[in-house]
Amino acid sequence: MNTDLLTRHLRVKSYGAFTLTDAVRPALDIPVRPRQGYRTEVFREGGLRLPVLTAAVSSEALFDVFLDLLKPLGDTLHVVLESSHGERTDRHSDFRRNHIDAPVLASHFCEFEELLLNDGCTGVAVMSARRPLEVQFDEHKQLTVYAPDLRPFRRVLRDHGVGRKGKLRFLSEAEHLHHSSDAHGDEFEQLALRIGVADFHPVFSD
Repeated sequence: MNTDLLTRHLRVKSYGAFTLTDAVRPALDIPVRPRQGYRTEVFREGGLRLPVLTAAVSSEALFDVFLDLLKPLGDTLHVVLESSHGERTDRHSDFRRNHIDAPVLASHFCEFEELLLNDGCTGVAVMSARRPLEVQFDEHKQLTVYAPDLRPFRRVLRDHGVGRKGKLRFLSEAEHLHHSSDAHGDEFEQLALRIGVADFHPVFSD
């Protein structure tokens, strides 16, 4: 592989009007060109059928959209912190905290905004404590919502100028590259301690 070519490729952050965070890049041949938008599908597992929305949002608006998507979840939340720091495979560890006040959790997220946006080994999933609603902000910096009624979440995206694109493809669906650092690994531990995951025994989201 041409090292200079790869270095130049990794420095490219913008594709038209869409700007990536530092967390992920498409592969060198750009199999999926990043662009803003969302698509909806239906998640099926066993007898469960649940509408799902997945969105790609340009970096300058991404964190604000994430926080706004949390508002329909209610005042009491469960949160799972996802980490692949130190992993050599696609596996990751999940660390769960139940029953945290929404404003408190949002405050912690704001304090660690740089980590959540720019670390390709950190993801979070936030669930309503009362209803089957979940918002994921994953390692690819994509936003995914599981909800019986997606309308409140679609309104959030519309208010931020994120439109529906039925055939939209995401970076996670083709070859891509993640970026992280030892400093981000340390920051992840600090976030986990702040939220209340102090022992780092992995648990798995329901």
